[in-house]
This record gives sequence, structure tokens and C-alpha cells, in this order.
Amino acid sequence: MKKKSVTKILLSVMVLLVSVAFCACGSNKSTESSETGNSSSEKTTESAADGTQSDAANSDTSCFTVGLSQEISSLDPHEDTDAGTRSVLFNVFEGLVKPTTDGDVTPAVASDYTISDDAKTYTFTLRDGITFQDGNPVTVEDIKYSLERSAEMDGESSALSAISAINIVDDKTIELTLSEANSEFIYNLSVAILEQANDANQATNPIGTGPFKITNFAEGQYLEMERYDGYWNKELDCIQHAKFKFIADAQSAFVELQGGTIDMLQYLTNDQVAALGTENYNIVESTMMLVHGFFLNNAYEPLKDVRVRQALNYAVDRDAINEFLFGGKSKIIQTHGYPTITAWYNADTEGTYTYDVDKAKELLAEAGYADGFDLEITVPSSYTQHVQTAEIIAEQLAAVGVNVTINQVEWSAWLSDVYQGRDYQSTVIGFDISSQAPSTWYKRYYTESSNDFTNFSNTEYDELYGQALATVDKDQKHEIYNKLQQILTDEAASVFIEDPANLIALNKKYTGYQTYAVSAIDLSLIKLAQ
Repeated sequence: MKKKSVTKILLSVMVLLVSVAFCACGSNKSTESSETGNSSSEKTTESAADGTQSDAANSDTSCFTVGLSQEISSLDPHEDTDAGTRSVLFNVFEGLVKPTTDGDVTPAVASDYTISDDAKTYTFTLRDGITFQDGNPVTVEDIKYSLERSAEMDGESSALSAISAINIVDDKTIELTLSEANSEFIYNLSVAILEQANDANQATNPIGTGPFKITNFAEGQYLEMERYDGYWNKELDCIQHAKFKFIADAQSAFVELQGGTIDMLQYLTNDQVAALGTENYNIVESTMMLVHGFFLNNAYEPLKDVRVRQALNYAVDRDAINEFLFGGKSKIIQTHGYPTITAWYNADTEGTYTYDVDKAKELLAEAGYADGFDLEITVPSSYTQHVQTAEIIAEQLAAVGVNVTINQVEWSAWLSDVYQGRDYQSTVIGFDISSQAPSTWYKRYYTESSNDFTNFSNTEYDELYGQALATVDKDQKHEIYNKLQQILTDEAASVFIEDPANLIALNKKYTGYQTYAVSAIDLSLIKLAQ
């Protein structure tokens, strides 16, 4: 199996998007569009693969249109790791379990599961009658294939690498044995279950078990879906058709929103919300579930000194950044944590670093940098909010004698040079939740981790991280994760800024949209208001 290419390995990195996309419903089948082999939107009135008659053309003929600024990176869910792609493919693919809106998981491809007392053995029962979107039944062999495929493609960074054995007990039961105890491992099992017979075509003919199937895909333009009538949840009551259209120009997207040709648009500014009004759209206020920060390469000579890193934390005015970019509606943070997930967030870290220029200068002088030093911020040029944040930080650091140079690079170069190569001094980026397991969030600061791109290294942190994985007691685990977050704050691993505000417009013709802790635009919850 081939490993992911540099341009595809986004490695849970979520970029903040100032530009948003629009989409318009329709059945335009231009020669530029590329239909998937699964089905065609021209065939919605034909019999479904499982023998049932699709009523898509006989009931709801409207199309729920969603604007996205970032195009799909791959239709293969084991290839994708960027948040934009995950939010779309959430509707097409499911794992043994799937995320819920309250931050937990619920059975999906599996009907139920058990976890051994030592948290090393996970046993799953395959759901009765569940099928792929081509009508073929899901088997335990498909489950084994999918888990092994995902683990191989992700390599050593895969959370599934903790599996030491996959045992097919019978045609309804599969057992996973872990090399070490891990009571959080269930959160990693939302990885997509794919059809083994479709192995050669996963990226071109995507077939999942989810409530929606892809009917048409024009790369870089749009992706169309329709509800899968053979879906295992027969109580599903939602829209029949949806379309995601990709466009990077924020103003064009907003014009389309105002014109009513799209139904949902994320990442609106305060001014856009005011201009839009509330006559035709409801505004949903949420957060992006991101750790947006000024990340520091702890191996760069001045930044090796904790006093220098602490000085930068005092020198950056988080409130000013929040006010400029998000109208003050973001949640300020001072550790790598997600405030809305209160079970795993250490609120005591808040307020550790106030905006204090004098304190920053004092710490720099103690560290031997009374005259400041040079610092380069490498930032992906295609994401305006990252560039703007870097520009604000540059002005603020100038007040304490730090001479900042901003190096704008292409996204692919950022991935290869900064994230993978660790060849940088500092950067501005955001990290979303690729897995609901908190161990995956804090692994990126574990010394031996392949994705410790900030080169943070702390013996106490490493020891506590190991304890967090081993303990099965939730209260103990909570206490350990609080300590890990406190270390990241006290040691100033980076300058953590905010969980950015997300203002979402939803056409009043539709209802049911809900936010998730993970990246998801869940079409199965969307209904016509009338």
C-alpha cells in the first residue's frame, strides 16, 4: 500500500479560512464534471442497488447547497486528514462508531461493542443487514481490511498502530487487541469502513455506509450527493439532495448568499452578519474547534530558552488579535485545549500570560536578549487570517525588540518544510480535532512523536502522557490531562491564542443544523422547515 504523499498528508492541520465558498443547485453535467462510478445524479429515479425504489424525484426536489472555501483533498477517506474534507465525507463514510454532537461516539457499522476491564480488548458486533452504498453487504472481512489499510497508509503516526491483533471471531464478531491499555481507543474507531472488493477504486469510486452517497464530482468545482435509501437507520428523515461547491473568493460567496442561491455559509464576519440581516437566514454562533496559535520551534536557538518563549507570550496581545479578526467573539486560550469540551479542558491555564510589554522585556534581558533577536514567521500565503495574525504579531513583537520577518509560502511547502521537515523558526496555524481521543491532541508534544513539529521536549510531560494512556480511570485521566495542559502553558511551548469564532448562516427554509466537536456538516440532521 502506498503511503500518503506530502501534498495529501495534512496531518490534522486545519487552516483558518477567511474565504468561503458558494454553491448552487442544479444538474449541470458539463464535460468538465467527473461522475463517480457509484451512481449518477441523472439516475435518481432508478431502482437502488439494494432493490428498493428511490423516491428522490417524487418527494423533496430541493437541493441543500453548502458553500466551502476549500476543495476536497481526496474522495478516499483514508487519504483525507484536512478538516474541510472530513466535514464533507462525514456524510458518506462511517466507522465502527461515529461521533455525536455532544462529543461522544455511538455505534454505527457495529451495533454494539464491549471493552475489557484492562482496556486492551475491544469486541464489536456487526450491525444486522448493513450494506455499502452499492447494495453489497458489509462483512467482518471488510472491517479488518479497512482498519489495516488505514493504519498502513498513516504509518507510524496512525492511532491504529496501537492494534497488535485483529481477530475475526465469526461472521458477526471482530476483536481488536491493543499492545497497551487505552480506554480512549474507542474514539479512534470512527475510521471509515470501506468495501474490500473496491480496493483499486477507493479514490475514484467512493462507496461508504453513510446516509449519503456521492453522485457527481467535478474536481475543484463541486460535489453532489443524494440520500442513500438503503441506509441502516430506517428512521432517517432529512433532505434528499445536497451540493457542496468550492470557491475561494469570499466576496463572491457572500453575494451568492445574499442572493439566496446558497443555503449555508460558514466563517462569516461580523460585518457580513450585519449586512445579511435575519429575514431569510438564521445565524448560528459556534467556534471552529481549533487551537489557533503562534507556534514556536523550540529547537531554534533563542526559543530554546523558556524565558524567551514566556516573553513572547507576554508580548502578544491575544485580545487585539481576537478583536481584529473575529470581533472579539473567539475564546481566548493559553494552552493546547478546546474550551467547549469541558471534560478535557484545563480552564485554570487561562490568564497565565497577560499582555505585558515590560514583563516581556524583563524576561528577554534575563535570557541575554536585552536587544532582542531576529525571528522569522513562516506562514501559508493562501490563508489570509494566518498572514494577518502574523502581521499583527510582528508589530507587537517589535515593541520588545524582536525583529520579525514574515515568510509567506505555498501550502504544500508549509506542509513539507515546516510541519514535516521542522525547518522553520515560528509559524501561525490552527489545529482542529481529527480524533475525539484527547491522547491524540497531546501526542504532538510528546518527545518521540513524529508530529511533534515544535520540537517541544519535557521529561515530566512525557511521563505523564504515558500515564494518561495507561489509566482506565476517567477521573485520573482528567487530572493527568489537566497537568499536561498546565505544563504546555508554564513551559510556553508556543503562544496559544484562541479558539476562533465561527458565524454560520443557515437559510430559514432549512432546520436541524448542529455543530460537532469534530469537523462535520451533518446532512442527516438537515430538514425542510416546512
